[in-house]
Amino acid sequence: MTKLDADHRNAIESKQFAFPKERKEPLENASHVRNAIARFNQVEGVGDAERDEAWKRIKTAAKKFGVEVNEKSWREIGKR
Repeated sequence: MTKLDADHRNAIESKQFAFPKERKEPLENASHVRNAIARFNQVEGVGDAERDEAWKRIKTAAKKFGVEVNEKSWREIGKR
């Protein structure tokens, strides 16, 4: 996975994060998208509405970078 240093992380626009207010889970490339999905349930301090919006951003980024997403909702993550 690509690791972001603090300067690069601060240079990313908020809209490029799954959780833009918290600036958590960047969505800059396929590796980041897969990581955002894997860590989705570990993000603390966000409500269901924020998770719904983050999931939409993740699915959009996944499509852009060719990442297959089997779950239709974030609520399905880890249920298989």
